[in-house]
Amino acid sequence: MKSLFKTSLKLASLLGLIILGTAAAAMAQGARIQTSQLDVLAAKASQTIDVNIDEGLMQLTAKFLSSKDPDETKAKELINGLKGIYVKSFEFETEGQYSVADLEGIRSQLRSSAWNRIVNVNSKKEGGVEVYVMQIGGQISGLAVLATEPKEITVVNIIGPVDLEKLTELEGQFGIPELDIERAKPKRKN
Repeated sequence: MKSLFKTSLKLASLLGLIILGTAAAAMAQGARIQTSQLDVLAAKASQTIDVNIDEGLMQLTAKFLSSKDPDETKAKELINGLKGIYVKSFEFETEGQYSVADLEGIRSQLRSSAWNRIVNVNSKKEGGVEVYVMQIGGQISGLAVLATEPKEITVVNIIGPVDLEKLTELEGQFGIPELDIERAKPKRKN
């Protein structure tokens, strides 16, 4: 009877781990923002950027980063564990080439209960920046940034465990624009 109980307990534990692993994988997949509805803006844009780096390509890229170069070593550490980096950006010659309605599909995905907006900056003249995170058990499993200017739209979607403090070091790499996120300044010792 004891061995049947132990076997049942082991099977229940294994089943629990499988369910948790499947849920975590589903949430990570759920962190991917669908941006294909923005593709119609490409015809109006003077410049289009479309970056799609999935996990396999990211691992391949990491292999080519030098362990001797401090910047490349930091980049390698930052992308370790990420499942994908996706960027879509459109730059226009004149204002008014896109509307708020064009962005509704992106915003509707980010309004789900899985996403939490942590930054919202709006300016009628300069545009705005919205930053969203998806968390699983206190760890960030996805990040989305929607940046708008009168002549530009950028959507950044990073999937996987994201360290916000280290993320600022990825600005300007892998198609991630300079977001001007201020880093915490180290405290000086007296």
